[in-house]
Amino acid sequence: MKSILIISMLMGVYSTTSAQEKKAAAPAALIPLPVSATYNTDSFVISAHTAVMADPGNEIALALLQGYIAEESGMPLPAKTTFVKHPGNNRITLHIDSTLVKHAEGYRLQITPEQVSLTAYDAAGILHGIGTLRQLWRHKNAATLVLPGADIYDYPRFGYRGMHLDVSRHFFSVNFIKQFIDQLALYKINNFHWHLTDDQGWRIEIKKYPKLQSVAAWRDQTMIGHKKELPHRFDGKKYGGYYTQEQIKEVVAYAAARQINVIPEIEMPGHALAALTAYPSLGCTKGPYKTAQFWGIFDDVFCAGNDSTFTFLEDVLDEVMELFPSSYIHIGGDECPKVRWAHCSACQQRMKDEHLPDEDALQSYFIHRISERVNSKGRNIIGWDEILEGGLAPGATVMSWRGVEGAVAAAKQQHHVIMTQEDKLYFDYYQSLYPEEKTAAGGYTPLKDVYGYDPLKAAGDTALLPYIAGIQGQMWSEYLDTEAQAQYMIYPRMLAMAERAWSPQTVRDYPDFLQRVKAQAPLLKKMHINAAQTAEEITYAVDSIAKGQLFVSLHTDAVGAEIRYTTDGSKPGAKSNLYKAPLKIAQTGTLKAALYQNNQQRYRTFQQLFTINKATGAAITLKGPPNTKFTGNNNLLVNGIAGSLRYNDQQWLGFSKRDLDAVVDLGSEQTIQQVGADVLNYHWQKMWPPASLEFEVSADGVHFTPLARADSFPVNGSNKIRLKVSPVKARYVRVVARNHGVIPAGEYGAGGNSMLLVDEIIIN
Repeated sequence: MKSILIISMLMGVYSTTSAQEKKAAAPAALIPLPVSATYNTDSFVISAHTAVMADPGNEIALALLQGYIAEESGMPLPAKTTFVKHPGNNRITLHIDSTLVKHAEGYRLQITPEQVSLTAYDAAGILHGIGTLRQLWRHKNAATLVLPGADIYDYPRFGYRGMHLDVSRHFFSVNFIKQFIDQLALYKINNFHWHLTDDQGWRIEIKKYPKLQSVAAWRDQTMIGHKKELPHRFDGKKYGGYYTQEQIKEVVAYAAARQINVIPEIEMPGHALAALTAYPSLGCTKGPYKTAQFWGIFDDVFCAGNDSTFTFLEDVLDEVMELFPSSYIHIGGDECPKVRWAHCSACQQRMKDEHLPDEDALQSYFIHRISERVNSKGRNIIGWDEILEGGLAPGATVMSWRGVEGAVAAAKQQHHVIMTQEDKLYFDYYQSLYPEEKTAAGGYTPLKDVYGYDPLKAAGDTALLPYIAGIQGQMWSEYLDTEAQAQYMIYPRMLAMAERAWSPQTVRDYPDFLQRVKAQAPLLKKMHINAAQTAEEITYAVDSIAKGQLFVSLHTDAVGAEIRYTTDGSKPGAKSNLYKAPLKIAQTGTLKAALYQNNQQRYRTFQQLFTINKATGAAITLKGPPNTKFTGNNNLLVNGIAGSLRYNDQQWLGFSKRDLDAVVDLGSEQTIQQVGADVLNYHWQKMWPPASLEFEVSADGVHFTPLARADSFPVNGSNKIRLKVSPVKARYVRVVARNHGVIPAGEYGAGGNSMLLVDEIIIN
């Protein structure tokens, strides 16, 4: 016994000494970052002699790991499904033990020169650990992989980590969907939200209703350019496609093997035009209808007054639920105009019979009725936050996309919420303000904003936090006409979302994240991903504004690079002025800048026009502040920067149900020969020019005299109104843009309030 004790003590001392002798190594470039990780200079070599082993029941994960190794190195490794606790040298073991790993989906990965031990709480944890291995290994030579010495303990911050893909506007192949699922698995995203139906196409085979395949899956042509452009342009080509039920089963099984749940979305009661085209009796007017060829919200929706509508949708959902084992079934519920319901005798009779006070309550009735069918099959519904209108159905989960209000309202009713905030997690928004970017939906969500998003902080009230189930990135496909463009918009923003969803809340290091993204570039390239490289490009900020001048700073997140610039509009080169401090802009001109490293330009050339006039930097007061999502400081109207045609640069001020009424104080009496302002005219964005744009002048700021007026705004886009006047002296200039008011019948959004968008005020 004494001998055994002495030997044990000596082994303990040896183990401690060995551990102390190990040299720490730099952290690996993992995305998302694990809960804890230590690295050392040891390594494990995966060679043709390496054995991989797993518990019985983990055969799928074992086969996936073998496949990944073979794909990476060309080595088919021997595999066993009998786990040996102490397997010896040169082995990789996969083992489930919930007593050693305490968190669902969690894992511990230990890498020594002798073996790789992956222990997990559950099968999902095994797959997440394999994803980490795939990010860790590097080639030692063509047929040998090497892993760094490591001890990683990891588990997710949120149980729900999702990624959405719309295939209705543009259709993506089964192969692309599978590749997408592989990418989700690599970055520990566990839910794939598959948006299968919309106004522009129905993408899932329903055997009971064959016209959904032969009619609803197709549109006659597709819009070219942005929907804001008028007249709308089309390509004249029939477009469509759908997934057969066999293909759906194939995708669902493929995802399940990678521990990813597939959530189908069947839109209702709105976004139904494709289905109505196939079965017009399901609409309030009975048609004829036509599958939408352009993007937007359409008045024709499923009739809530006819029982045949519910029979159809219940039949559809029955087939859907046979294909998708997901506990969640998404029923949309968003952007449903009530125009047809308000004039439909069947809908009005339904409201009378059910004692419903208004059309919002009718939508709630619709959602409740569908929810009951879904619940009867042991499932629960998810819907966009409009399903709150009129009251939530029992057990419903809300995807809060229009802000945090929906999340707060649902959580207060003790319903689970998935944060899908439009201005932070919609990846169809521009990720760069450079004019070279291809047409996108709108908005501006750079990588830094995605990485900085915190769903718990956004929710506000800490008492509601237990109901925040997780977060999800959205990828709507209106402007994704190729798979490469889809990837360009998704990556690397999805990686930032994945880290926010998985890693601890304390992980918040954007520069480090950027370096890890760069380190992941070879892996993304190997997966044939066309990722955007916009995050390190030059951006600018107006640091301060003074009378007739502004100070502009240039910024980049690129490490070890320098900025070269010009202010005369010429192209900057490696010997142009080196940017060191904020630049004084005191005259009209174009600032251009380029990023240089080792005398080579990186990325695209930055450029911004500044227009300096008498109004620039002048004091300005508004009678009423902007009251749309286009808000900001009053100085935006006099900062020398014109808002872009994409209206996503935070330069425009927006007004709804009120006029712009501004007074510019020039500081002293000035001679004025020209006045003007920029106003937007995009009816398809509900942006209407003013009924009139009026200018008045005053010496004392109290008594104003009319000076000039514009009543015509013919340009579909930015109307740059410049009015020449006979020279007049004044200190104060009043600018009044009178809101157009309610959108007239026959126009997009008829009956709603128009938005008045105004930017730079010009006084010369």
